[in-house]
Amino acid sequence: MTSIQLEWQKFSHLFTREEVPARTVLLKEGDVARKIYFIEKGCFRLSFNNDGKDITFQFFFENEGISSAESFRYDQPSLYSIESLEPSIVHTLTKTDYFKIIENSLLIKQNIEEQLIQRLLYIEKLFLSRIKNSPEERYQELLEQYPQILQRVPQHYIASFLGITPVSLSRIRNRR
Repeated sequence: MTSIQLEWQKFSHLFTREEVPARTVLLKEGDVARKIYFIEKGCFRLSFNNDGKDITFQFFFENEGISSAESFRYDQPSLYSIESLEPSIVHTLTKTDYFKIIENSLLIKQNIEEQLIQRLLYIEKLFLSRIKNSPEERYQELLEQYPQILQRVPQHYIASFLGITPVSLSRIRNRR
């Protein structure tokens, strides 16, 4: 085990293991996030409602943490929903226990900070890709950088993530 894994192990008693069926909403847009989730197994999506249209903007997989950071940290309504796309296993941590860990482990605090920076960089790249790249280029990036998404996520969510219709996605895929 690595030093960070050993450090997390010290706090394992604070986590609750949950089995989550597919299509389960862990956090609804507008609700306040009270937990953070660490994914042992499964696939999740972040989405929001835009004038009645469901928009997917990020996916999460094994060994990643997921929550609405702003909502969790500042007790504000979440700007998006978190939903499982397949049967999953998560380890949940309450806000109180999260801060208990942060206060008692500099190593974990630094690890979480690094994860947050990596997530910020991912979102920056996604944002720039949406501005400068065509749908075909965005699909190619997805193929190269996140092939597991194409194997595990329903096509209509992938289309939404790419900012195109399912029909457009089908056309792009048929041209390859």
